[in-house]
Order: sequence, then C-alpha cells, then structure tokens
Amino acid sequence: MSDQIKHECGIGMIRFLKPLEYYQAKYGSWMYGLQKLYLLLEKQHNRGQDGAGLVNLKFDLKPGEKYIHRVRTNKNMPIKRIFDEVERGHQKIRDKNPDLLKDPVWAKNNLPFAGEVYLGHLRYGTYGVNNIEYVHPVMRENNWKSRNLVLAGNFNLTNVDELFQLLIDLGQHPKDFSDTETVLEKVGHFLDEENQLLFRQYKNEGYDNKKISELIAKNISIKKILQSSSKDWDGGYAIAGMVGHGDSFFMRDPRGIRPAFYYHDDEIVVCASERPVIQTVMNVPAEQVKEVSPGNALIVKKSGDVSEEEIRVSEERKSCSFERIYFSRGSDKDIYRERRKLGELLVPDVLKAIDYDLENTVFSFIPNTAEIAYYGMLRGLEAYQLENKKKEILANKDKLDEDYLDQLLTKKIRAEKIAIKDVKLRTFIAQESGRKDLVGHVYDVTYGIVNKGIDNLVIVDDSIVRGTTLRESILQILDRLEPRKIIIVSSSPQIRYPDCYGIDMAKLGNLVAFQAAISLLRERGMENVINSVYKKSKDQENLPKEEVVNYVRDIYKPFSPEEISDKISSILKAENIKAEVKIVYQKISNLHQACPNDTGDWYFTGCYPTPGGNKVVNRAFIDFIEGRDRRAY
Repeated sequence: MSDQIKHECGIGMIRFLKPLEYYQAKYGSWMYGLQKLYLLLEKQHNRGQDGAGLVNLKFDLKPGEKYIHRVRTNKNMPIKRIFDEVERGHQKIRDKNPDLLKDPVWAKNNLPFAGEVYLGHLRYGTYGVNNIEYVHPVMRENNWKSRNLVLAGNFNLTNVDELFQLLIDLGQHPKDFSDTETVLEKVGHFLDEENQLLFRQYKNEGYDNKKISELIAKNISIKKILQSSSKDWDGGYAIAGMVGHGDSFFMRDPRGIRPAFYYHDDEIVVCASERPVIQTVMNVPAEQVKEVSPGNALIVKKSGDVSEEEIRVSEERKSCSFERIYFSRGSDKDIYRERRKLGELLVPDVLKAIDYDLENTVFSFIPNTAEIAYYGMLRGLEAYQLENKKKEILANKDKLDEDYLDQLLTKKIRAEKIAIKDVKLRTFIAQESGRKDLVGHVYDVTYGIVNKGIDNLVIVDDSIVRGTTLRESILQILDRLEPRKIIIVSSSPQIRYPDCYGIDMAKLGNLVAFQAAISLLRERGMENVINSVYKKSKDQENLPKEEVVNYVRDIYKPFSPEEISDKISSILKAENIKAEVKIVYQKISNLHQACPNDTGDWYFTGCYPTPGGNKVVNRAFIDFIEGRDRRAY
C-alpha cells in the first residue's frame, strides 16, 4: 500500500498451564513466557507502532502482594521500550545477586513480570490520537480478585453512542466516550453482576466471605459475562482479556471480521492476531494453530481447562479481505497463495493496458508488500508468453532453424527491481513545499533499464486508497526514467467506501475513487445524483442503524469501473508528468476468486456486514457535502 494507512492492532497472549519451576527446568528460564510474548509482538509489529503494552497476572499470592503488573508506552519503538522497562528490573537483581534470577519461586514473589498469564498489545492510533490512556491493555481495578478486569483488543465499534447511553441507563458515569472505554465498562458491569449473583447464592448457602471468594473464582462464568456484555456490540472485534483470579479469554465477533488464532498443548496456551506468528514463535505446523471461530471465545480457566465456547451465534462470514491483500504477514501459507493468485488474475487487464507489447514493457512493484502479487502476475505473464511461443513454433514448424529458435526461446518477461525505498519521511520539515520535495525522494530508482520514450513501465501496488503518495512521490520518481507509459496496477479493487471496523479510512473525501466519481458527475452535469444521495442521507440521519440504507452506492452507479479508473489516472497525473499514466484495478470478482473464504469487501462494494456500517457511510457522505473534516465514527 503506497499510501500510509494505519490499521488493525496486534494481540499476543501467553498462558502457562504449569508452574514457573517447570519452564525453568525444561527451558532453562522462568522467563520463557516473556521471551515468547516478545516474539509474538515483534512478529506483529506491522500491526501497530503507535504504542504497546504488557500486563502480567500472578496466581495465588498472599493478600497485600500485588498480582497484576502493567507497563505501557506511546513513544517511538514501543515494543523495545516496554521490554526494556521489564529488563531494567531484572538487571538490578543481576548486578547484585544473579543466582536469584534463576529461582522461579523467588522471582514470582519479588519481580513484577514473573507470573502465569501475559497479555501484550500493539496499538495504532485512531480514536484519541496517541494518548497513553488509550494504549492497551486497559484495566478496571477492584479489591476483589474476581472483579479485576484487563482487556486488549483489535476492534472498532460503530455504535458507541448507543452503548454509551446503555451504560448511563445502567447507572454508570463513563469517564470517556470511546469504544475502548465502552467495552471495558460493559464487560466490567456484567463481571460485577455475575460476582454479585454468586455472592448472594453462596451467602444464602451459609459460606463465609473468604470461602465465597474462592467459590466465585472457581465457578464464575466467563461465557455468560461475555454473552451479556457483547449482545449490543456492532462492529468487528477480537478481544483478549483476563480476570484477576486467573481466568482468561480471547473472543471474536460473529462475522469473523477481525482475525484471531490460538495454539495450546499441555504446557501453554498462545493467542495472536495472525497464524504464522504462532507457527514461528512456537515452531509448530499450521494445522496445529486453530482459528477462533466467528462468535466464539477461547476460555482458559484458572484451573487450566481450555475450551472454545459460543458467545454470539455466528453469522455469514465476512472476514476482512484487506487482511489477505495487505495487512497480514505474507508468510501465512493461505495468504501467500491468495496474494499470488490476485497478481495472476490481473494479467488480462495488464496485457490490454500495454497493448500486448511484452517486448517493450518492464515489470516491477512498489511497495514491498506488493511483492507476492507481483510474483503471481509474472507467473501469469510467463504462462501467456509460453503459450504464444508454442503457437508461433507450430505455425512456423516447416521453417524452423537454430537461429530462429534461439531468438524465440530467449524472449523473457522483463522483470526488474525499479524502486528501492531509501528515505523515511521525517516531520522536522514543517513547510508543505519542503515536505513534498522530501517525499519525492523516498525511493531511489534503477537507471539504465527502461528504454526512454519506448518502454512501458508496469508497477504492481497492493492497493490505492488516497493516491497522495502516488501523485506526489511515486509517479514523479518513475517519470525520471522517461518511460512511454506508466501503468500502476492495484491488486485490490477500487476503495470506494470508508471502513469502520479497524482500518483508519474514515473520511469519504479522502478516497481517490470517490473523488473520481464526484468529478465525473459534475463534469457530466449530473449533480442531481449528488443532491439526491444527500437528501436521502439526511432523511435517514436520525433513523436507527438497522433502518439506514447505503445510498452512497448511487454515486458510482452511472459509471463503469474502467471509467472511474481512467478518471483516477487523470487525477493522479500531475501536470509535470511526461509519460502517459494509467491505473488498473483488480476486479471484485477476481478478489472473491482469489480469497473465497474471506469475503468482507465493504470498502470496495459498500455491502457492510453490520447495520452500523451503513450508518457510518451515511454520516461520512453528509460530512463531505457539508464540509465537516471529521471522522465518521
């Protein structure tokens, strides 16, 4: 993705199923869990670099001893910072008495991050910019162990306003208006309610308060709490959490919008946002890493019992296709194949764009995340070229000679490394003109490969959202090579609608496909379509989300995808660009062919999987027309 889009979040959770002494004896260190969590987060660092946090929970400490410890940061290099903070405590002991660090019993009783459960989180900032208060894990504290709650999530809820009001109706006074605060207080409320219900039951049965606390911790129903608290949530979510007495969980929304995976054996339970991360960290095959089913939660009781329970009835699977195209690590076996297939399916449109002139076309990719799709495209081009060679040989079989065959068989697809990222844009240049000049030098290009004025230059990108980086940087850089034509090929379809489930694409006016459609309507005297959509949107502004219709889809209906792509090409081509510029997008049918199991495509089609999505796009369009520069959720 040439545009920098903040997205997703990364979750990592480790739960020991045996005492710390076991890991010291088998793996040489009670820090085995810390080491694994560090790797889980580091392998997911692409999912969030605005902040990081870590919580450790200890079992069975004496009253008066702190059993939940947390460290968070919103500074640069957040993963390193939180683990450096942990290591500083260890280093003080190492300097004085290094043998103590080899004693797991002493460590548990004396060091903050020596315990049975670890929960880590990587954050990208949408709501609350990058305030430390919004860095997960977040906590709700209480003197009763079973009322302490820790949460970390990858989620966006579209109906925070409704949920906020529900909290007020429950008698609460929320301290903030955010989905993080709302989720924490909602789960916390039903955690309190379950505690109170059990307390009354055991009190009526004659138990004293100390015994009641033990019985609550043993019998509290995490499943029931999650069912009650999540029933009104509209959005995509994967949420991990722990309760102070020792139960932990990892839950997923009923449509599977956000990803969630886990592995467990008799020693450990490991949860993360991506499958290959667990494979690598635990050195296990893909088949042993399970996906949390949509609507379910993995629940690990303090006793060590592990089960996957239904929290919400699963609905039609709409897992995020952007995970497949861009966000998740390409080392996942399925995602690798899917991205390669996305590139292969682009071949017919690419050939058409270059007038089938392979001899005078150079192929490459920007950025590195587009590399797998690029390989898929090369495979498709090679298959096309091989078929043509066979046809030519058969057509000329009576006059074949060695020179002719040498000339034919040495024809290759001209695959080259055209651009190399060299500079990371820094913010010390405040003036817009200076920043634009710096952006124009983010990539170095390889000179001497493109024949000036003759060759086409085809560049694969995985998605084009705003197009700003293409216009201000990449096209400017590629034009220095003086190709006849620059074709930018997106392995994803046109992004036409805002996301509201975890990707930071909240404003319609920022999307270049939307800009293109609006421009075409105005150029062709069809402002009545814009006005009609605005009126329909305003008319349903105060309707319940379940009754809102996405009329913004009408903005695109008068035009073919090719017409919008051509308009995008003209928008992104600056006046100083000499080469002809063409943008080629993936077809939605191809996307579904390549990624048949992950059909969440609302940013391309406007078919939102929850009612709140329609409410968000409705608000985003009204904001665009009325000139409000704000997030739509």
